[in-house]
This record gives sequence, C-alpha cells and structure tokens, in this order.
Amino acid sequence: MHDIRAIRENPAAFDAAMARRGAQNASGPVLALDEARRAKILAAETAQADQNRASKEVGAAKARGDEAEFARLRVLVGEKKAEVAAMQAEAKDLDAQLTEMLMGMPNLPQDDVPDGADEADNVELRRWGTPPVLDFTAREHYEIEGVKPGMDFESAAKLSGSRFVVLSGSVARIHRALAQFMIDTHVEENSLTETWTPVLVRDEMMRGTGQLPKFGEDSYQTTNGWWLVPTAEVTLTNLVHGETVDETSLPRRMVAHTQCFRSEAGSAGRDTAGMLRQHQFEKVEMVSITHPEASRDELDRMTGCAEGILERLGLPYRTVVLCTGDMGFGARRTHDIEVWLPGQDMYREISSVSVCGDFQARRMNARFKPAGGGKPEFVHTLNGSGLAVGRALIAVLENGQQADGSVRLPEVLHPYLRGRSVLGADGVLS
Repeated sequence: MHDIRAIRENPAAFDAAMARRGAQNASGPVLALDEARRAKILAAETAQADQNRASKEVGAAKARGDEAEFARLRVLVGEKKAEVAAMQAEAKDLDAQLTEMLMGMPNLPQDDVPDGADEADNVELRRWGTPPVLDFTAREHYEIEGVKPGMDFESAAKLSGSRFVVLSGSVARIHRALAQFMIDTHVEENSLTETWTPVLVRDEMMRGTGQLPKFGEDSYQTTNGWWLVPTAEVTLTNLVHGETVDETSLPRRMVAHTQCFRSEAGSAGRDTAGMLRQHQFEKVEMVSITHPEASRDELDRMTGCAEGILERLGLPYRTVVLCTGDMGFGARRTHDIEVWLPGQDMYREISSVSVCGDFQARRMNARFKPAGGGKPEFVHTLNGSGLAVGRALIAVLENGQQADGSVRLPEVLHPYLRGRSVLGADGVLS
C-alpha cells in the first residue's frame, strides 16, 4: 500500500513510477478521492465546532430565562448533531474507498529494475552449471520409467480432479528428502529460524501480504471464511502484523515448509501435463523482516540462499531480474531463479525472491522502534522460495535420468535416503 502523503507531495514521481508498471496518471483518481475525503472531514469538524458552540449557548439561554432562544438552540444542536454524524459517515466511506483504491495499486519498482512488458524483457544476471548432454532423448519427469510407479495422476484426478498428483513409494520418499534437505540447509547453514504455521488464515492476513483484494480468485476460501494459504509468505510475514518491534530484533529471518494451495485462475491451459503447475503443492518459503536500510542487501543474501540449494543438488540454473511488466504485484525488485529441465529443453522458474520495501508493512501496520529513540518506522519485508519442492523433484528426476529409465540422485540426498543413490527403472531405491 502506498503513502498518501508521498503521493500528495510528489504526484509526478508517483505517476512516473506507476507508468513503468503500465498505469497512466495513477495519482489523478487517488488525489481526487483524497481531496473529497479531506474536504468532508473539514466540513464535519466545522459542523462539530458549531454544534459545540450551540450546546454552550443552550445553557446560557436557559440560565437567563430566554425560552425562545433556548428552544431555537436545542433544535440547532440536534440539526448539527445529525449533520456531523452524516458527514463523518461520508468521510469514513470516502476513506474506505481511498484505502481500497490504494490497495489495488501495485508496488513501485526500484530504479534499477529493467523496464519491459513481459518475461521476454527480463535480464539475466548469471548462470551456474552446465546442462547435461544426454546420448538419448530426454524425457519429462512423468515419462521416466522409474518414476511412473510412484507418480499417479489418474488416481489424483479420481480423488480431486485435474492438477493434482498422488506420490507413493520411492518418489514420495525423494520428495520428502528434498524438503528435509532444504529446511536443514536453511536452518544450519543460512541461519534461518524454522517455523511451523497454520495453512488457514483470515482475510486480514491475505490483505496484509497483497493477495486481497485484487487476487482473491487465485486462492481458495473455505465456507466459514478462512483462506488456504497460497504460500507461507502469508503467515510468516504477518507474524509482525500490527506490531511495533524493537530495532535490535531485526533482521528476523524465517523459513517454513508448508502445503500451498492455488486455484491457478490466471493460468488456464498452461503446463497441464505432469507436476509443474498444481493446485496443491509443497514449498519451503523464506521470509525476512528487516530495517529499511538493509533490505536491498537482504535480497541478494536470500537469492544466494536459494541458489545454494540448487548448487548443492548439482542442478544447473540461471538467475534473472524481472522487468517491470513481469514483476509481481507487491514487489519492488524480484530475482527469479530458473532451473534447467532436460525434458523441456529449457530453464523454468523454481524460485522467486522479492523485496517489497514497506508496501506490505503499511498494509499490516508493522513497524519498528528505532534503537536511538524517535518515531516508529515501517519495517521492510522480503520473501522467496527456497525452494518449490515439487519443481525441485522434477529437476532432480529429469537431470539425473539415465538411458535405461533409472535416475541417479544428488549426493546430498543420500543421507536422507539411508545411503540409497539410484531410483531404479523398476521404481525401487538402491
């Protein structure tokens, strides 16, 4: 959410930044609504002052026995009271409209974010690893012989419909091993605090991180009003919702492994085969709450944490900075990490790490108390996948596939598999 005072003071700067995100003259409607709201507040305050004066004069008229003036003033006080109440209600309604308008506007991009319309305009920052050269035709993950016994889309469709999967046996075990490896690495090597949170949240929490009001159709809501989290970003970030923390407690670095749920309303027809885009999936999510001056460095640190997981798994990847047209609603700058998938012969996103500045903090009213004293300030928030577990499973299976239908597994997973290193063509670990 945006600072209305900053928009008032420099509407041209706000318009220029919003234009980079495709919105023209963004400040116009905002300032018009703000002016109407402020005018109504001033009118209510003026009427309230008139009411207060008339109330004092009522007593004076009664004391001097002026019954006619007493009666007139009583009527005036009643009229002013009703007028004030009506104006206050109108001001409250205008304030709600302004809040809703501001909540529907995307975050402002940082100056160094490249301009562009879509993913074609993203800028590559670096690459790591070399895609494997196979002497056979690469298969997608669900086509690999050793994977088929443990990856059942037909049973999942019977249970739940399309875009679900049932994992079993060795494949389910590799999937679990990946999540455990990620959590252990982030806790023991990256100094993140392991956190376990609910996957059902209230409206306010979804609003706090920007999923509501604009993107409600992308998530699932229960009949009693709870929302299923699309990512643990929602719960981890909202742990500071409505709080004023001590500056000395920053940064707060957290990680959680959760189920995630997305309706994929905006992706009809995309990636319908296999596990790439599911309604229910698992993700290891990183969230940092930082001092404003530290958030840009924290973005690079978190990006390195996610890249490190891929490097330990031996998976080739590239890191890109998203352009203004491809960046998420709440982000100021985003680094996408794309892992190499031999079955698709291309890099595909496996992590997205974003710095949001004070955009979410304003929605949550999350602040910190400066150590040296002074007025509380908004914290900065960051989030990133570390990693999407299902997509990591896909990458491990496809990059390790062998001509005979078996899969060689990354060495770092062997301890989590009791020393087993190969998924055989028969679907058995050995």
